[in-house]
Amino acid sequence: MNFYNIGKIVNTQGLKGEVRVNSVTDFPEKRFKVGSTVYAFLANGQNEKLEIDGFRKHKNFILLHFKGKPSINDIEYLKPSQLKISDNELSNDDLKPGEYYYHQIIGLDVYDIDKNHLGTIKDIMSLGPNDVWVVGRDNKKDLLLPKIDQVIKEVDLDNEKVIVELMEGLDDEN
Repeated sequence: MNFYNIGKIVNTQGLKGEVRVNSVTDFPEKRFKVGSTVYAFLANGQNEKLEIDGFRKHKNFILLHFKGKPSINDIEYLKPSQLKISDNELSNDDLKPGEYYYHQIIGLDVYDIDKNHLGTIKDIMSLGPNDVWVVGRDNKKDLLLPKIDQVIKEVDLDNEKVIVELMEGLDDEN
């Protein structure tokens, strides 16, 4: 089973078993809704399955309460830990056309419109209005591709490839 990071438990909140979470998901209302299952990956390497039975926002945090954990003493050991969901919790109907989960994009081969292999996507940077896909290349600096329609022409998840059109200035090492 694969797991995907959705947040980090950074502290407790009050005495009634709530934890303070820094969210790193685009879908906090769905990921942290009452009844959802999450996994806390603890600092000692263990993980624990938890069911959310309370959710609210407070300042820049999400406050969660877990089923069967009524007091601060029941959740103190969870801090700090990463909160993750299993791949069973992912749903492509969360995404609009042209949107992808990071794990679907990282590792794809990148080709230009003339079918020349440019490299493999190794990272994604979130920089303001659009993401930037980082393409690792042999014996060259990484290629940085903005996730815009003028550059990303086709994403073929089935064949694990991306077709791009390199605008002038994107690849200074041609």
